[in-house]
Amino acid sequence: MATLPVYNLKREEVGSIEVSDAIFAAEVKRHLFYEVIKWQQAKRRAGTAATKGRNDVAGGGAKPYRQKGTGRARQGSRRAPNHVGGGVVHGPTPRSYAYNLNKKVRKGAMKSALSLRASQAKLLVVDSLALETHRTRDAAQVFKALAQGNALVVDGPNRNLELAVGNLPKVKYLSIDGMNLFDVLKYDHLVMTEPTVRRLEGALGQ
Repeated sequence: MATLPVYNLKREEVGSIEVSDAIFAAEVKRHLFYEVIKWQQAKRRAGTAATKGRNDVAGGGAKPYRQKGTGRARQGSRRAPNHVGGGVVHGPTPRSYAYNLNKKVRKGAMKSALSLRASQAKLLVVDSLALETHRTRDAAQVFKALAQGNALVVDGPNRNLELAVGNLPKVKYLSIDGMNLFDVLKYDHLVMTEPTVRRLEGALGQ
């Protein structure tokens, strides 16, 4: 079993916990990061790009000019793609870019990310994230000492913490249900409590 130090909010070491090697000391498979982040970003795409086909363009009910005798190429409608203002051929239409990704790949990527942060000593387990107030000033002082102001904080429902870090540009709060690989890799430090670590072990160990 791997061991992680436990800190207080002043980053003073106050103890340690044993954690699963399979989750916090696993082999770091960086190629999984690409697969999972590409999948996340694809799900987030709006997919609202659209163009008008010839059936969607106004006008063009009458034949532009007679079929023969003009010396010009025959034309049946002003809505044809070869006319200015006509419809677009094979243009984009609203669609979803989401696709399925194997659950084992997603879990493997998260285990690799947690192991990477633990090996870098940037996975900070704290004894408590309970703040007395929801003032941003108080949270700024805490994370200046705890993680140099750049951190992803993962906890259970914690309204004071969520409100307090909302205006800090380098700190982001996520509930454990919203934890994702993109944010874990984006921030330099990952901060969580021991109960959160145990919930992760339960979720990723299945």
